[in-house]
Amino acid sequence: MFSNFDFSVILNSWRYLFFDGMTFTLTLTALAALGGVVLGTLIAMMRLSGLPVLPQVAKAYVNFMRSLPLVLVIFWFYFLVPYIGQWLIGSERPIQVGAFSSSLITFTLFEAAYFSEIMRAGIQSIPKGQAAAASALGLTYWQAMGNVILPQAFRNMLPVLLTQTIVLFQDTSLVYVLSITDFLGAASKVAQRDGRLVEMYLFAAVVYFAVCFIASLLVRRLQRRVAIIR
Repeated sequence: MFSNFDFSVILNSWRYLFFDGMTFTLTLTALAALGGVVLGTLIAMMRLSGLPVLPQVAKAYVNFMRSLPLVLVIFWFYFLVPYIGQWLIGSERPIQVGAFSSSLITFTLFEAAYFSEIMRAGIQSIPKGQAAAASALGLTYWQAMGNVILPQAFRNMLPVLLTQTIVLFQDTSLVYVLSITDFLGAASKVAQRDGRLVEMYLFAAVVYFAVCFIASLLVRRLQRRVAIIR
């Protein structure tokens, strides 16, 4: 069955696959996760806010993003962001955003909806006595959030945040539809160039599995440590 396979194509292209493809994938994952956590935390605070309208706006955003296929959102932002930028700055022509910037905006906004639910659960897991104690000490709402509530919420939800980041790492392979050279895109280009589709896609699957499996084991170990601290 494997007699016709030629895995030398992997050895001949590993620099391109990892230095170009995997570097792009990891960079996009890290930046989108960071942006998603920051924006998601703000959305979570909006949902828990007692101010009028804000909770409804945040809830509508989360439900809207979670109801759409990610690949559709990628296409939307890739084709619409240049025109949105043109409208915002009053330019005569659509602005040049670039595939990476468009992908980063897409994943940040999309993942923020999921990170916000994680952070909302983390904030709600903190005993109300913590907020009451902060208020008794004279801290404002934002001071209490920044110094008392959010640090504990981040610690409690860190394993879940990292698990969602692993999902994000897998989802970044969808930028392949925009012909971006992420790891899967690089593997596909090599496969089509050398006519070794099975070998390259099999190798890509093994790499994705190995990265996600090892990361999952590390997250599980971290989760046990967090449980002991709590």
